[in-house]
Amino acid sequence: MHTGPRKDELITKVNVTPVIDVALVLVIILLVTAPMMSAADRPVNLPEARTREAEDQRNVSVTIASDGSIAVDKTELASVADLRPTLAARLAEPANEGVLVVLRADTAVPFQVVREALSDVRAAGAHRIAIATRQRAEARP
Repeated sequence: MHTGPRKDELITKVNVTPVIDVALVLVIILLVTAPMMSAADRPVNLPEARTREAEDQRNVSVTIASDGSIAVDKTELASVADLRPTLAARLAEPANEGVLVVLRADTAVPFQVVREALSDVRAAGAHRIAIATRQRAEARP
């Protein structure tokens, strides 16, 4: 007995395997590229530290460049005074509840500017805050 379709019988089932393959590839591409899209394209020379675990989580990035320009994710701000309302609006979005806010400041930025930015980030409603650093290369014994 032959259990497969006969030669004169129509195949009426849809093969979903290729659709699933394409969907999984798109999900993988999204997972790989999403972390790269959150930070602004401003060149920033980050301070050194021993760990940098916080940047691997989903976050909102606040970037302060050496020339004093500031950005929230990819949005360039006209002045530092725009940081609090812009960040508050970003944190008020439903998908950003409890999100980590990462402050990326160039090493040439004065500490006073970084301190004021931190207080603005707190005032905007951020509960989880991290300061981005670059990994220090240490010689192993």
